[in-house]
Amino acid sequence: MSLFRDRGVVLRSYRLGEADRIVVFLTERHGKVRAVAKGVRKTTSKFGGRLEPLTHVDLLLWQGRSELDIVNQVEVVSSYRVVREDLDRLPSGIALLEVTDQMAQERHPDPALYSMLVGALRALADTTLDPALVAPAFFLKVLALEGSAPVLDVCVSCGQEDSGLLVAFDLTEGGVLCRSCRRGRPLSAGGLSLLRRTLGGGLAGVLAEPPSAAVDEVNSLATEAMEAHLDRRLRSVHSGQVS
Repeated sequence: MSLFRDRGVVLRSYRLGEADRIVVFLTERHGKVRAVAKGVRKTTSKFGGRLEPLTHVDLLLWQGRSELDIVNQVEVVSSYRVVREDLDRLPSGIALLEVTDQMAQERHPDPALYSMLVGALRALADTTLDPALVAPAFFLKVLALEGSAPVLDVCVSCGQEDSGLLVAFDLTEGGVLCRSCRRGRPLSAGGLSLLRRTLGGGLAGVLAEPPSAAVDEVNSLATEAMEAHLDRRLRSVHSGQVS
């Protein structure tokens, strides 16, 4: 067995035996890691509440011959209590974890995904920002990271470049469509602008957007795009719960 240290975000956990739990992390340098937290369900556990989903932690893990590591030490970097205790923010936080859990590969380092998740959680914990676009923006950025970002600059069917004529979005086609080619769902000029700003480097301004019809539109579209990519419904979005 060997020890290694890393930072990670707790994605989820589940019971193991009478007192233990298996905790799933996205770590900075080791990708998705599953580890046993021994005795964590006992009231005398040294880990206390440090291994709850959403928590950003500094870890010391034992890596052995099995697929499961063992949690040796854990210190909280950030608990994101603001997210955990705010019913308007918590569903978005859980959605971030669910998508990350689906996208990350075990033992495959993905520092970009890790950095995006931590950044999204920090944005979600910022009470000066409306939380509505944090998860949708994260979904779109993750799709771009995977090389599956929607085409937003021209009609994916005929190549029309006039933004005023781009009025629809189709998941099957993979992007926006003009008036002549339109199918799928309608897309407003405000929604198209928000999508472009999200993927074009204007994320800070996007996250500061007040509630609007365009925000709702992007929220719905980004969720549908992520679900299409994963080929599954996001339980956290539709029920507010982690599976």
